[in-house]
Amino acid sequence: MKVWVTGLTAITLLGGALALGVATQDGGKLAPGLRIAGVSVGGLTREEALTATRDVRVPPRQVTVTAGNQRWTLSATRLGWRTDLAATVDAALRAGGDRNVLQRVQGMLGQAEVQDVVPIERVDVAVALDTLKGLAHDLQAEPKDASVTFDRATKRYAVVPDSPGRRANAAAAANAYASAPSLTALDLHVTEWKAARTAEMLRAPVERGNRLMRPLTVRLEGTTHTVALTALQVADLYWVRGTGIEPDEKTLRSTFDRLTAAVDQPALNARYAEQGGRLVKVEGRAGHVADRQAALAAFRKAVFTPDAQHVVFAAKVSQPTLTEADLPDPSRLQLITTGVSTYYHSSPERRRNVANAAAKISGVVVPAGEDFSFLQALGGITPENGFVGGLIISGGRTVDGLGGGVCQVSTTTFRALYQAGLPVVERNPHSYRVGYYEPQVGFEAAVYDPGLDLKMKNDTGAPLFIRTVNRDGASRLEVQVWGIKPARQVTVNPAVILSRTPHPPAQYLTNASLRPGTSRQVDWAQDGYTLYISRTIKDASGVRGDRVETTYRPWRAVYEVGPG
Repeated sequence: MKVWVTGLTAITLLGGALALGVATQDGGKLAPGLRIAGVSVGGLTREEALTATRDVRVPPRQVTVTAGNQRWTLSATRLGWRTDLAATVDAALRAGGDRNVLQRVQGMLGQAEVQDVVPIERVDVAVALDTLKGLAHDLQAEPKDASVTFDRATKRYAVVPDSPGRRANAAAAANAYASAPSLTALDLHVTEWKAARTAEMLRAPVERGNRLMRPLTVRLEGTTHTVALTALQVADLYWVRGTGIEPDEKTLRSTFDRLTAAVDQPALNARYAEQGGRLVKVEGRAGHVADRQAALAAFRKAVFTPDAQHVVFAAKVSQPTLTEADLPDPSRLQLITTGVSTYYHSSPERRRNVANAAAKISGVVVPAGEDFSFLQALGGITPENGFVGGLIISGGRTVDGLGGGVCQVSTTTFRALYQAGLPVVERNPHSYRVGYYEPQVGFEAAVYDPGLDLKMKNDTGAPLFIRTVNRDGASRLEVQVWGIKPARQVTVNPAVILSRTPHPPAQYLTNASLRPGTSRQVDWAQDGYTLYISRTIKDASGVRGDRVETTYRPWRAVYEVGPG
């Protein structure tokens, strides 16, 4: 009877508990015995549970991110990780309805088993993505093609290696972490791909470029005179590209022009020479010059044949264009005009070039109707033609270069021919006003071999004879023009300055070879000018005038100073 009562009581209690349990869950309270992050929330309403867990802080775990051979360990919070306690409370409420009847009765009797609810974890994908991109920043790279370089130390072509492209898939890693926030290891996958042009692709062109880089000797057929190109000069004739060896056409042709000028033995026109204080006729003679088409083909072939050490330029006979019979009797020659310039304070090298250039053009005869070419009369500004280093204008600076001082002669020649009334075919001014040519500003002519020439047309109707008188001791040069004096009057007017631009401030450059605290001036200031010179020519056809315009750049003074 006692057992029955007990059983009846148990059944009664169980039924009440069932009814009570359902009512409790419907009332929105958490099941007894639950804990969230160590905080007991059993029997609390949602709002009470949220208040109870408000200050709960779940320590973040450490996450190791691996990308190739790189590894970083960082707090999960840097990857956007957090715990969502509100969602955890809501999940616990929903889970309460799943507890069986016995567990609910135990909870009502204070016998509920303590259960820890694992907090729900979230990951902010945007934060994770941003952090992963930052970690992978140095891993990201576009592929870099291999390239060709010239090593000045070894004097050889070399290959600069390629490097692959790399891209880390930060988005995939961020999404993977967001789908499994409890991860402690995360793989940041890095994809690599090859460059379009690899070092292997350049190896053959570089090897061929190095084989082509050797000395090359040039000789004109039928002569013994040779001109040699160094290995570096040959290397300057082509480019080593990824696609192979490519000729540098501009440099190749200019070098060919220089070589032919050096080996050619052109015909000499009849000319005048001084013998015993009087002028006499000297007959011209035939010469040999390169057959340019055949010679260029042979030169090109030799340059790109690695084993070729010598090349012979095919030659053809060159006949004089002016014979002794074409020259007027010396007794009929008249001094038409004289150009003058001075070259005080010139260096020994500059004086040597002035004397050499003056001697080269002295005796030249310009046939009627033909152009006088200063460079042609000179025979080229080369060491083989007797020229040495001196100050020239190049690349915006006054620097040491071959043939400094030749322009003293071209300037004086221009003055003579201009005063004689000859039409100007080509004349180039210097970049800035040069003190050697003062005070006759604007009456000067720059020449540069190759590229800049002085050309004037002989329109006098008879041959002209160029004679130079160089007085080195007086630093004075004369260029005389002789011929059958034309019936015309030439009036040369002074320069007219249109504008003037002040020179820039001085520039100071450190020169490690100078003693500390010392300096030296290597360029001199000049204002810039725009000006023109003009002349009036009166002859049987009437009166005409012309003018030659000049623009001088403003030029800064430059000083080299010792360190410190």
